Amino acid sequence: MSARIAAPFGTWRSPISSAMVAQGRGWLSAVDVDAGVVTWTEERPSEGGRVVLVRAAPFADPQDVTPDGFNVRTKVHEYGGGSYWIRDGVVVFANFADQRLYRQDPGSAQPVAITPDTDGRHRYADGRFLPGDRCVCVRERHEDTGVINELVVLPLDGSTKPVVIADGHDFFAAPRANADGTRLAWITWDQPRMPWDGTELWVGDLAEDTTVSGVHPVAGGPDESILQPAWSPRGALHCVSDRTGWWNLYRVEHRDLRPLRAMDAEFASPPWEFGYANYGFLDDERIVVLYERDTVGHLAMLDPEADEMLDLDLPFTVFVPPDVAVEGSTIAVIAGGPAIGQSVVSVDVAARSVEVARSGAEVTFDPGFVSEPRAIEFPTDGDRTAHAIYYPPANPYVRAPQDELPPLVVMSHGGPTAHAVPEFDLRKLFWTTRGFAVVDVNYGGSSGYGRAYRRRLAGNWGVVDTADCIAAARFLAEQGEVDGDRMTIRGGSAGGYTTLCALTFHRGVFAAGASYYGVADAEALARDTHKFESRYLDGLIAPYPQGVDLYRARSPIHYTDLLSTPLLVLQGDEDEVVPPAQAEVLVAALRSKGLPFAYLLFPGEQHGFRSAEHIRRALEAELSFYGQILGFEPSGDIEPVRIENLPA
Repeated sequence: MSARIAAPFGTWRSPISSAMVAQGRGWLSAVDVDAGVVTWTEERPSEGGRVVLVRAAPFADPQDVTPDGFNVRTKVHEYGGGSYWIRDGVVVFANFADQRLYRQDPGSAQPVAITPDTDGRHRYADGRFLPGDRCVCVRERHEDTGVINELVVLPLDGSTKPVVIADGHDFFAAPRANADGTRLAWITWDQPRMPWDGTELWVGDLAEDTTVSGVHPVAGGPDESILQPAWSPRGALHCVSDRTGWWNLYRVEHRDLRPLRAMDAEFASPPWEFGYANYGFLDDERIVVLYERDTVGHLAMLDPEADEMLDLDLPFTVFVPPDVAVEGSTIAVIAGGPAIGQSVVSVDVAARSVEVARSGAEVTFDPGFVSEPRAIEFPTDGDRTAHAIYYPPANPYVRAPQDELPPLVVMSHGGPTAHAVPEFDLRKLFWTTRGFAVVDVNYGGSSGYGRAYRRRLAGNWGVVDTADCIAAARFLAEQGEVDGDRMTIRGGSAGGYTTLCALTFHRGVFAAGASYYGVADAEALARDTHKFESRYLDGLIAPYPQGVDLYRARSPIHYTDLLSTPLLVLQGDEDEVVPPAQAEVLVAALRSKGLPFAYLLFPGEQHGFRSAEHIRRALEAELSFYGQILGFEPSGDIEPVRIENLPA
């Protein structure tokens, strides 16, 4: 290697362009195995974020299943998930444009609609096949009287309308039938709870005429989150419960739950989307499980009868989203690691073979550009400890001046129940290869550390999360890792709210910030958001409208006079979770105040950017914004962003 070139942090030349980040293979999810063929969904940023079903037979190249003109994506709960189910090559999927269910037969390029056309008012998700050419799924009806969620059964030929088999609760999820289709289990919960707060597991007898009888609750309640019911090959019902403070795996026995492996580890994640599966069964009743402990993911084999669990010896430590599918001796997962991009991986237990059916972001550049993440713990408010993943700058061809420390990008994740893991992520490498340090904060309220850690945010949204992000930044500055005068913060959705709270209520900590579709007005979110989250803030802040004063006290939009930090605001114009009106009120205040800011509104984008063009533009705008504010010139062909009120 030639001698390293000296260059200030932030100006380093990087092989990770915004186009590489934006046009790379999109998010992989919803893995399944059907007759030995692995299937999954794949987001295509280059196609405007269209989601396509893909299949790969053993040792064969992947093939698209979904034809042009279709988009495998449901809008149930707005976040979707569980958009398709497959059996013997027959696929049933939700199409984004009209939200109807379509059946696509093997070898057929033309899907056929099997649900009525309701102009998108009726949405479907999280289905499974039943005997007799039927399927069961969640339906969400948007009527003039409100939004109604229920379970329905419908024929695969679309000959009759869906029949409601369970209703009366605010939300339903995971309808799962046993092997012969005679018993059905499902999950419900009611507002103001979210599914990670408290749910109920129900079981009933399913008749051939689709009626359900003998319905009774099995477990759960306001303070127990039951998730992911599934039946073993021999008909034993299983589920995940956090009754001990950790989401662990249980077998249902006589209306009680028997723990199969008691561990201070998480065998589930908050179900923001439908269809997550942390476990599946081999034919001999052994259970393939995904679990996470201290941000490290594990794929293991659990033998309940022998009370033994053995981790599989694989080079993967990140399993996001938590999807495992099992058929015969084949296991399929979405897997990755600190130096391995998100991939579809299949394991043949009998043959002891591993195949990568689809690689995610591939390292086509010097591995020295890959920042090696490490988990950190740091003190925070209340004499507590918080967690984060730290990514130092990494570039094998550049050295920084000896008297200079790197600028820091603090990442505040969404949810706010999501959590960061040490993963290979081109979006983070975009920054670290240019000389930025990155810290992805698992503030109090994040998942991955048990129920008590999640509950830290109860009544404290905007307080605990903000304090933990600030504590992470200050900890790294005190440790001599980063430049305390050049720290920035950014986040999307709930992470955008944390970002705005940090910049508004804690002046002088950060030099700049970027809010991606962030919440500026908590009260407006409580009034105007969609059903799934319409009572979420009852637990995060206070019941509304009784706690209106607290909502206003926690809303940055009412305290723009306190803002003194330059801000970049990025927003989709079709966002129904955080409507663009919030961003526009904030921008009007910034303009009136004379504070340096930039505002980009992206047409056609919803809650999260999917278009490659928009992803690229947002990244370059953020880099340009930081460069202009912090005083450096980014390398490469970066489209600058125009900053209003920027001093000459």
